[in-house]
Amino acid sequence: MSAKLQPDRTALVVVDVQEGFRKAIPDFDAVAKSAATLVQGAEAMGIPIVVTEQYPKGLGETAPEVAEHLPEGTEPLEKVVFSAADAEGFDLAGRDQVLVCGIETHVCVNQTVLDLLDVGTEVQVAEDAVGSRTEENKRIGLHKMERAGAVLTSVETALFELLGRAGTDEFKTVQKLILEYAPNPGVERKERIM
Repeated sequence: MSAKLQPDRTALVVVDVQEGFRKAIPDFDAVAKSAATLVQGAEAMGIPIVVTEQYPKGLGETAPEVAEHLPEGTEPLEKVVFSAADAEGFDLAGRDQVLVCGIETHVCVNQTVLDLLDVGTEVQVAEDAVGSRTEENKRIGLHKMERAGAVLTSVETALFELLGRAGTDEFKTVQKLILEYAPNPGVERKERIM
């Protein structure tokens, strides 16, 4: 088992970042922004992306801030099961490492991660790209996944880990994404002064 994500082994799984959760999840906007950043970074590095939607008839489609960045031809998998791994058509394209983000941390994200771990997949969960209706449930979900063998990471950590090096076109793309995602306050202040 490798603790480090590798681009030729990794798939990104985006669980249920849907419009219907916008009012229910206190940090929905931040989760959607984080998921969108992961999607754009994964696409830049050629990493397969799987997106699910829990009962879209009731919970709506993938939030536009995520959906607009999905690679052409990426169709969200509709599901009524909680685990994305149980969704019809779920396919990791032969990858044995998965980076997971989405909603809700303690329900669909948790069950997806547990099922992936059960079949021997290495799983990392982007802690700043998951959300629940309460902070306590988010904490419980993260704790349970980590205890089961998932590695907690962040958007920035995961993307730079997948890159592995600077000086490439992919690096330039991801660096720009990260600076938009989490601007460097010192740089911003300096630009405003000029």
